[in-house]
Amino acid sequence: MRETSFDIAVIGGGPGGYVAAIRAAQLGLKPVVIEREQLGGICLNWGCIPTKALLRTAELYHLMGRASEFGLAADNLRYDLARIVERSRKAAARLSDGVAYLMQKNKITVVDGTAGLQGQGRIAVTDRDGQPLPEIEAKHIIVATGARARTSPGLEPDGKVVWTYKEAMVPRSFPKSLLVVGSGAIGIEFASLYRTLGAEVTVVEILDRMLPSEDTEISSLAHKAFAKQGMTIHTRTAVEHFAHHGDSVTATLRRPDGLAEELTVDRVILAIGITGNVEGLGLKQQGFEIAKGHIVVDTWCRTGAPGLYAIGDVVGPPWLAHKASHEGVLSVEKIAGVEGVHPLDKTAIPACTYCSPQVASVGLTEEAARAAGRTVKIGRFPYQANGKAIALSETEGLIKTIFDAETGELLGAHMFGAEVTELIQGFAIAKSLETTEAELISAIFPHPTLSETMHESVLDAYGRALHI
Repeated sequence: MRETSFDIAVIGGGPGGYVAAIRAAQLGLKPVVIEREQLGGICLNWGCIPTKALLRTAELYHLMGRASEFGLAADNLRYDLARIVERSRKAAARLSDGVAYLMQKNKITVVDGTAGLQGQGRIAVTDRDGQPLPEIEAKHIIVATGARARTSPGLEPDGKVVWTYKEAMVPRSFPKSLLVVGSGAIGIEFASLYRTLGAEVTVVEILDRMLPSEDTEISSLAHKAFAKQGMTIHTRTAVEHFAHHGDSVTATLRRPDGLAEELTVDRVILAIGITGNVEGLGLKQQGFEIAKGHIVVDTWCRTGAPGLYAIGDVVGPPWLAHKASHEGVLSVEKIAGVEGVHPLDKTAIPACTYCSPQVASVGLTEEAARAAGRTVKIGRFPYQANGKAIALSETEGLIKTIFDAETGELLGAHMFGAEVTELIQGFAIAKSLETTEAELISAIFPHPTLSETMHESVLDAYGRALHI
């Protein structure tokens, strides 16, 4: 490393950090990225990308099992677990290498090491052997250290029979039975993956419904669909502790009626949330406020300390790669004084769960809209009334739209069904453009497509649905 003085230093090379560095370079600033593990962060290496590769395999396996519905035959269907895992790891490696290329292309300095804030724009760095590297100076510092799986006393993972998401992505053998603790996006994606490939899956959620961040109606539909697939789902149920038995584990569950129940399974996946990587950086000494394991920032990603910003998972929910990337761009543009930069609007961030069927949403749920005092118009359109869904033999699903009854503002959209993680961006763009029902109703949607369900849901909100 020849240079030690930079305009912006980014601690962490995940989807927030590396994107922030690229945007800084585009604006003529001199950035450095300090990364202690792998470029691309958890998302590219142990999250978004490898899990989608695994879920793609499960999707194809499921479709091949339904071959007769399409006039096809697929006999003696089986899978090779080692090759499934290998493919997902190759996908992760390819994208991590791609980030390294982007760093070179944009002439961004990358330092392999662990950072510690020293105050006055100074960062101490040690290499992977703990040896000191030259100190870095930067006018502005962006903390993008990400997060890790949260644990709870008595429910600690051991990497053998009690897994975090990392072990769940690289199993050496396939479990016949599986307990998933937590029914947020991570938990449900793994539950869907392992159930589709043949495991007996039990999901335990301490709250009153699965996918608790989603609209209640969508959560209910998902619950019914996954139960129909053979999942056992317990809500309002706590996991108190684990008893290990070599190659299996017994979980003690506390049911809503207060009674305890024991469940023995081959493996457990913990998906009870994540906590920010805030340790060892000297954050509190530099004026950072830490709350519930995350750095507190304002809508411009500024911390309470001058010249110090934080973005991504380390600042709290929603824990999404695209949110981190957006914050990276936003914070850099704020630093550079770019005109027209808008503060972060969390209601405009789409959320996706890649289970089967998929779940996606943007904006307010019906409950949140009503709680905010809004008078709403609700539109719904089922997949079973859509021609493309029928042609695909994917008729399980619903599109739900929520509008302000007085202004026509699109408040939220909530989806359950095939490919809704691709469809949701249409409503995300509509929200960003401050679209009302008038524009959505007058827009022409192509036929035959799944996107027509979006149009029909809007029409339904105003009593104009054409196909139900």
